[in-house]
Amino acid sequence: MDLTCFSQSYAEARQKFLDACAASGLAVEAHIHPLKGRDGEELAMDVARLGPADAANLLVLSSGCHGVEGFCGSAVQIDRLRDAAWMQRCQRDDLAVLFIHALNPHGFSWLRRVTEDNVDLNRNFLDFTQPLPDNRDYRRVAHLLLPRRQPPTLPTTLGLVGYSLRHGRMALQGAISRGQHSDPQGMFFAGTAPTWSNQTLRQVLRQHGQQCRRIGWIDVHTGLGPRGFGERIYKGDNSPESMQRARAWWGDSVTSSQDGSSTSAALNGTQDLATMTECAQAEYNGLTLEYGTQAGLKVLNALRADHWLYRNPQAPAAQQERIKRQLRDAFYIDADDWKQRVLQQAREVLDQTLAGLAGPLAAGRRLTAAHRPAHRLPAEQAAFAERRPGGQ
Repeated sequence: MDLTCFSQSYAEARQKFLDACAASGLAVEAHIHPLKGRDGEELAMDVARLGPADAANLLVLSSGCHGVEGFCGSAVQIDRLRDAAWMQRCQRDDLAVLFIHALNPHGFSWLRRVTEDNVDLNRNFLDFTQPLPDNRDYRRVAHLLLPRRQPPTLPTTLGLVGYSLRHGRMALQGAISRGQHSDPQGMFFAGTAPTWSNQTLRQVLRQHGQQCRRIGWIDVHTGLGPRGFGERIYKGDNSPESMQRARAWWGDSVTSSQDGSSTSAALNGTQDLATMTECAQAEYNGLTLEYGTQAGLKVLNALRADHWLYRNPQAPAAQQERIKRQLRDAFYIDADDWKQRVLQQAREVLDQTLAGLAGPLAAGRRLTAAHRPAHRLPAEQAAFAERRPGGQ
């Protein structure tokens, strides 16, 4: 197994992606970010398409929604692009494959989970013309999550433990990760307007997703669950029929944040809402492939340190580097065994997705968008998983 598909920086990952696309004969649409990267490099959401423009079925493979998590997702994309046999299998008249590299290139380059404006992209796909959901529970724990000192003092950590004991671990998880709009410098900030990445992704969807009848989307994430295990978290309209279809495609181990079976809490403003709005004519089958890295408390403390640094940019250079390394290690395990497990599981999931897209389409699905749902989709209900404080 060729592990050179993994990289040590955003710039390296982007160049490998561009080289793999060129070797496969795929043109790349570079949606250039207005800001520069940590080393002054150009940032972009890069998009490559294999297959006809009018294909009925669209397989989407995306990376880097949460910036620093892009090391894993980028490697999965490059691994598939380099596999000539797999690429050949994708060449069907009724199928197109869309590779979206670095949904959040700024966070990828700067080793942050969030965007350039401290927004959690996977909480940002809301209708901002309407009143935004209020996460009062976040305000109750914010002073504990964002201590004045780094590393956090013992009392702040014990305070979080105490909240969990009083209200339950599921309540703590929801308070932290559901998304909040009250503190622009806080954790899991969902924004007060669409981010650059949100707007750019919608543009990509309108260009590539409005002609198909069915979408199978694999979005790669890291940071939740046991080390090296790729949890298959269903994303979609949560109907019983959709959940049944997801398990038919990807196996009975598929989980959902809606029924409490996932390591992730139910979230507001997730990416799949944009897809189901912009591409309402298509049957949508979404999966978050979430790879475990470190223990939950280590991941949480890495996020706390990163947000402390965001609020204290005058910190000494050596401390800044330690915090950046801590965050990267929380979302990217630079070890061969972890990388091998990542690629093995991703290959299986993508093969299953190809098979699902070759099956019969759900009855009644037409290639028309005459009846589109309202732009605002209902926020996901507040069901929470017990095992981790973070979220997809």
